[in-house]
Amino acid sequence: MNRLDMTAVKRRAVGWVRWVRWYVREVSGEATYDKYVAHARACDPVTRVMTRREFERSRTDAREADPRDGFRCC
Repeated sequence: MNRLDMTAVKRRAVGWVRWVRWYVREVSGEATYDKYVAHARACDPVTRVMTRREFERSRTDAREADPRDGFRCC
């Protein structure tokens, strides 16, 4: 392989790593907090943004209080 081919391979590998990272964060819910912070700051930059712990607690409480959710095994 020449130098140009190796650059293309590296670029493609970096692209795959970024995509896998994005996918894992989306599926696991990790990106949800980042989206919340961006939305909260865009809507009202002066208001206090919840910490990650407060956000997760609020999310869990809302999920457990939703009667439409049905039976939860765990």
